[in-house]
Amino acid sequence: MNPLAEQLNENLKSGNAHLFEMLSTLGKEIYFPKEGILSQSAEASSHAKKFNATIGIATENGGPMHLAVIQDTLSAYKPQDLYPYAPPAGKPELRTIWREKMIRENPSLNGKSFGNPIVTNALTHGLSIVADLFVDEGDAVIYPDKNWENYELTFGIRRHGSIVNYPLFTEDMKFNSEGLRETLLAQKDKGKAVVILNFPNNPTGYTPGAKEGEQIVAAIQEAAEAGINVVVVTDDAYFGLFFEDSLSESLYGKLAGLHPRILPIKVDGATKEEYVWGFRVGFITFAAENKEVLAALEQKTLGIIRATISSGAHPSQTFVLQALKSPDFETQKEEKFQVMKGRANKVKSLLDSGKYGDVWAYYPFNSGYFMCLKLREVQAEELRQHLLHEYGIGTIALGEHDLRIAFSCIAEDNLEELFDIIYKAVMDLQSK
Repeated sequence: MNPLAEQLNENLKSGNAHLFEMLSTLGKEIYFPKEGILSQSAEASSHAKKFNATIGIATENGGPMHLAVIQDTLSAYKPQDLYPYAPPAGKPELRTIWREKMIRENPSLNGKSFGNPIVTNALTHGLSIVADLFVDEGDAVIYPDKNWENYELTFGIRRHGSIVNYPLFTEDMKFNSEGLRETLLAQKDKGKAVVILNFPNNPTGYTPGAKEGEQIVAAIQEAAEAGINVVVVTDDAYFGLFFEDSLSESLYGKLAGLHPRILPIKVDGATKEEYVWGFRVGFITFAAENKEVLAALEQKTLGIIRATISSGAHPSQTFVLQALKSPDFETQKEEKFQVMKGRANKVKSLLDSGKYGDVWAYYPFNSGYFMCLKLREVQAEELRQHLLHEYGIGTIALGEHDLRIAFSCIAEDNLEELFDIIYKAVMDLQSK
């Protein structure tokens, strides 16, 4: 094993041996090179005052070489903020400002020990880093039965984790914290579990309330006290889009510092929070009491980044940074929030109006981009196909009877027509 990896592992062992035990084989072996092109280039940037012939970019007239046909469309930005490689961990100022934003929006983080956010190529990349660092073949990866399908690819197919689902909802349509608890405690013989918490939930648009949040935290703590090492990932892709009574913070703040056997990891980003899906700017942030542990986890994360994408896109980081620094940012974001909230409330009022009879129920939703219909008689895939080919309406079929509707991309004025058509399509199928 590389001496740098061995040193990081020793730092983890001395800081918190339980966290070292959570690492996958790859997680134990990975490191960020201290003596390589990047480190030598960084050293040259500080001391090579005459000529710097290190980093693999082209320069011209004292700045990065670029084409006018590109720069002309980006004239508001300096070439040095667009064309050179961004650091593997991301632009330092962006990381700092995102950390400040996390604390501002999650007061429970005040006084907690957690690292500096590391920039990822959006959230899927952040989840992939978690999988690489902490999932070996057969490790239990726990998340609800209503989930984002990419978890299966990321944790199951790529890393051969053992996917363990539990029902998302109880019979009274609350978060099934007891199901989470039982599933976690069932991993006692393995001694390790990776738990994914995704609120607002994709596909249902559900975020638990305060009491449910306490139960979730208690279940994870009980598992840790039972001797299970728990990696807890808060997938906060849709963070901030809370429209009704629900948690308004990530559970990451409650989990940070909770128990030595719990490693909270926050995966979030500008992707959906700031409506910049194609920019691919996300973050991964570790929480641990020991500073050496946080430093070691950051170095291992940078090793994964270096070995896969090398570094994230510089222009999109610059764009997001400038937006976060703008005095108009909060006002404009609130305007979009109200648009999204109006759409969610309109959907709920339509579904509660009684005009659609009893052909479907719907799962609780109070946040995010989506909601899910629970079809009573017709098959979801059959309805999806019928809507698409007969009415030109696109929806997502999940399982036998769940149909996901993204109200995020339908104007409020068009929502009633949308659900009228869905209802008519159900009637079509029932009359066959």
